[in-house]
Amino acid sequence: MAPLVFDIETKNTFFDVGENDPAKLDISVVCIYDFASNTMKSFQEHELKDLWPYIENADALIGYNSDHFDIPLLNKYYAGDLTKIKSIDLMKTIQKSLGRRIKLQDVASATLGVSKSGQGLDAITWWKNGEIDKIIEYCLKDVSITRDLYNHMKENKKVSIPDGSNTYQIDLDITDWEVTDASKLTHAMPW
Repeated sequence: MAPLVFDIETKNTFFDVGENDPAKLDISVVCIYDFASNTMKSFQEHELKDLWPYIENADALIGYNSDHFDIPLLNKYYAGDLTKIKSIDLMKTIQKSLGRRIKLQDVASATLGVSKSGQGLDAITWWKNGEIDKIIEYCLKDVSITRDLYNHMKENKKVSIPDGSNTYQIDLDITDWEVTDASKLTHAMPW
């Protein structure tokens, strides 16, 4: 299996666009970790054509809150339909067992002992200030954390959850993470 971990940063907020629809936002940066080549890459909005082959060759797209946010947003830029490829949304997997949503920062800190380097609103400020390198660095860090959390979840079928000054572990059901070859895409071919 050669999945692809990805994360997106935006140029604007839901408040800016007047509704809670990810597809109304604009992408500043997409970062990936490609398991097939063991590489991390970043793409700005004008470089998305270079991203599509990575997505189309992936057996699954792995993200955190990606089914609700990242895939609908990225799908507006894509000529095909990204919902046709296998998706592994780590937050959704945790939510099934925990009964509620939890931030990447909280589960990463409790499970992996690592912290994010900022928050999504920082990336929007950096965009407005023209600090693209800061956005890329932040996004790559989130991709790295998501990759490591995926590997941990796959190997241990557990995560740690913060509870005040303590943590506790929850068991995870990852049976739906199985991937079939039917989930690959081929939509970036010239029309």
